[in-house]
Amino acid sequence: MHVVIMGCGRVGASLAAALERLGHEVAVIDRDREAFRRLGSDFHGQQVVGIGFDRQVLTEAGIERAGAFAAVSSGDNSNIISARVARENFGVEHVVARIYDPKRAAVYERLGIPTVATVPWTTDRFLRTLLPDGVATSWREPTGTVALLQLPLHEGWIGRSVRDLQAATGCRVAFIMRFGTGVLPDDKTVLQADDDVYAAAQSGTVTDVTSVAARAPEEES
Repeated sequence: MHVVIMGCGRVGASLAAALERLGHEVAVIDRDREAFRRLGSDFHGQQVVGIGFDRQVLTEAGIERAGAFAAVSSGDNSNIISARVARENFGVEHVVARIYDPKRAAVYERLGIPTVATVPWTTDRFLRTLLPDGVATSWREPTGTVALLQLPLHEGWIGRSVRDLQAATGCRVAFIMRFGTGVLPDDKTVLQADDDVYAAAQSGTVTDVTSVAARAPEEES
């Protein structure tokens, strides 16, 4: 597949190298010719100097035969404009844009442009390293709004229902790993010993959700 990458920073250069290793044909666009030094001598793809949302530049990079386009420059506006041009003007099937501002990412997702919200994703990576106790999220959707996390359940939840857990934490139990097998629970599913419970929660509530799950459930009055 022919892939066009807009931006030859560290991410763009790394992505280009990875795609070449997988056997894809790659063209990289950057307005700074010196940026192509990051690609190294082993890179055999195309290097195009110019602005990533300029139609002539995109055409030179082979956008008309591209199966994928990645906008990974340092500017949110440039990334989203070039991604929209690739999708809407040239009909590229797989398009993604890196966005630093998670609020913008949510808007562009609604416009049909998949985004990677760099700041929330990087934060989660650090948390998984600093806090290896299940508190950090296992996955976050691209806009950074919803997080999937493994709940650190207190043993007091054993024998209680998924409905009880959801009501107490405000999360949505997505699935349970039980004896090595994934289980899609309903409200009546009873939590068992050694269950690994994965739940979806609003990003701003992750700390509260994990705190409640890690405590013994309150007794019903």
